[in-house]
Parts: sequence; C-alpha cells; structure tokens
Amino acid sequence: GRDVFARGMPEMVIVEKRNAYSASLYDLLTAYAQQRQKQAINNVTIARRGVWSLKDARDILTRLVGAASDWTALESFLIAYMTSPEERRTAIASSFAATLELVRDGTMDVRQDQTFAPIYLRGRTQAIKAVEVAS
Repeated sequence: GRDVFARGMPEMVIVEKRNAYSASLYDLLTAYAQQRQKQAINNVTIARRGVWSLKDARDILTRLVGAASDWTALESFLIAYMTSPEERRTAIASSFAATLELVRDGTMDVRQDQTFAPIYLRGRTQAIKAVEVAS
C-alpha cells in the first residue's frame, strides 16, 4: 500500500497535450508553393476567334466591287458579314489589307476624302469604261 491511497474513487489523470511545430522558412515556402501549384493546374482553353483570311476577304471584295458601278464605302460591302463587334474588326482589317492588294494589282480604285473618313472603292473596269464613254 505504499503511494497508493485507498479511497473509493480513482483520481482522474489530466494530460496536457501541446503541439510543437518546427519548420524553417524554406519548409513553409515549399509547402505553400505545393498548395498553390495544386490549385493553379487547370486546363486552359482559349476560345477560337473567327478571323477572316486575306484570301477570303479578297474573294468577297472582288465579287462585290465588281457589281458596284460607282464609288461605294468599304463598310457598306461588309455589312452583311458583320454580326458582332469582334467580327467587325477582323472583317474591316482583312478587307482593307485585301483592298490594298487589289489596288496594287490594278483591279480596283480606292479613295478617302479626309483622315478617318470612310474609304470608298470602285472597280477599275468601271473607271476605264467611263473614260472611254466620255472620249
């Protein structure tokens, strides 16, 4: 019976637990970087933009300007093809580049009255016929 006291009720033993962490700054940054990498890995899909190719713009302009008998604004040819602002930008840019190629080839004439004014187009064959009729 030494160090034992006989009472009717046993005593509760209180155990205190304390968490002690030991980590260096390198360990903390490594753990943080691993968690960020898990969240950062995603499948990125970029939406495909509808872009006019120069060939398409050239074909469309050749077909449409050939039917025009007088100076006509470039945008009036493209109204049927512009449904959204994104398509409007690509249609105007591609058709302007195609227009410059057609002017260089001698297929059409281009006129712009002022800076930032509308660009006017007409087929070169109409210009030649008008000069022949006037002569």
